Amino acid sequence: MKVGIDSFGCNAGVSGVGVYLKQIIKRIPPSGELFELFGWEYERYIYKEAAEKNIEFLARCRIAGETSNLLWHIFKYPEFAAERNFDVCFFPAAHRRLPNKSPCPTIGTVHDMAAYWGTRRTREHLGAVLRVILPDSLRRLERVIAVSSWVKQELIDVAHVKESRIDVVPNGVDHDAYYPRPADSDDGVPIKPFTFTRPYILYAARLEYPVKNHAGLIRAFEIFKQRTKLPHRLIFAGIRSKRANRIEELAAASSYRTDVIFTGAFPSESLPELVAGADMVVIPSFYEGFGQGAIEAMASGIPVACARAASLPETAGHAALYFDPFDSEDMADRMVSLATDEALHKRCSEAGLEHAKNFSWDRCAERTLQIIQETA
Repeated sequence: MKVGIDSFGCNAGVSGVGVYLKQIIKRIPPSGELFELFGWEYERYIYKEAAEKNIEFLARCRIAGETSNLLWHIFKYPEFAAERNFDVCFFPAAHRRLPNKSPCPTIGTVHDMAAYWGTRRTREHLGAVLRVILPDSLRRLERVIAVSSWVKQELIDVAHVKESRIDVVPNGVDHDAYYPRPADSDDGVPIKPFTFTRPYILYAARLEYPVKNHAGLIRAFEIFKQRTKLPHRLIFAGIRSKRANRIEELAAASSYRTDVIFTGAFPSESLPELVAGADMVVIPSFYEGFGQGAIEAMASGIPVACARAASLPETAGHAALYFDPFDSEDMADRMVSLATDEALHKRCSEAGLEHAKNFSWDRCAERTLQIIQETA
C-alpha cells in the first residue's frame, strides 16, 4: 500500500490543521517508507516527524499563492498521483485543498465548513474558487473524516455528501504538552522572547475578522475591567489573517489598550506553557468546527468560557461556561464569574481536566490510519 499525504493548506504546521497533520504523522508506524508527503518546498523541514518515520517529501507547485495551488490540485494533481502510483491519497485539510478528480481513492479530513458560514461579506476572505469547487470535490471523496458531529451534519446539509461516506473522528490533545503546571511565580510567565505578567486572559486563535470574534472579546474585556478593576490583561496569540487590522484598530481605540497584547505567530512548542499560565481561556468565536483551544486549556487545568455556537458545546461539553457570542455583556459576565468566584474557578478547572481525558491523538490517529487502510 502506497499512501500520498497532501500537506498543502496546513499553514506550514502552525495552525490547528498543521498540528493535526503533525500528530497523525507522528503516529504512523516506524517504517513509513510506503507513505509520501507532498507540499511546498519550504515545508520540507517543517514536518520533521516525516523524516523520522522515513517518509519521503516531494516538493510540488512552484508558483506561490492559494489560487495557483487550488489550480494545481485541479489540473496537475491527477497526473502527479498517477505518476507516483498512489493506492490512496489523504488530504488532511480537505476543507481548503482538494482535487476535483483523482486516479486513486481519496480520503479527506474536514475541520470546518467556514467557507459557507455567515453572509457573503464575512466569507470573502475564503475565496470564490474554493466556495465554487469545494462541494463537488467533497462529494468525490471515497471517505470523509469530520472532526465533529456538527461538521458531519454540515457536510450533509451544505455539500450534500452521503452520510454513509462520513466518519466522525474527533481531534485529540497532547497530554504530554498540555497539563497543569505549578505557578513558579506570581509575577509572570517567562516564555522567550516574552514575559507575560499574571493574571491574564488568553485567546489563542488566528486574527481572522469577523468569524473569530476578537472584536466581541475586546468589548467584553472593557466591561470586565470596568466592573472588576482587576489587573488582568488580555492576550491574543495567533497569526495575522486578512482583516486583522480591523481587530488591531479596535484594540488601539479601547480605553484599556495598554492591557491588550498581540503576540503574533506564537511558537507552537511554547503555547502549552502560555495556556497553562492563564487565569482563564475565552473562546468567543462565532464558528468553530471543533474547538481545539478549549480542550487544550482543559487538559492544562485552565477554566474555559466559550461561545454557545457551532461545535463548541459538543467539544467542551459540561466542563465550560457558555455565553452568547453576539452579547458582550453576557461574555463579560462569565469572565467576571471566573475571575471573582474561586469555588467556581476550581470547579471548572477540575471538570475540564476530567473532560479532556476523553480526547486522545492516539485514538484519532489509529482510527484515521484504519480508514486510510480500508479505503486503499
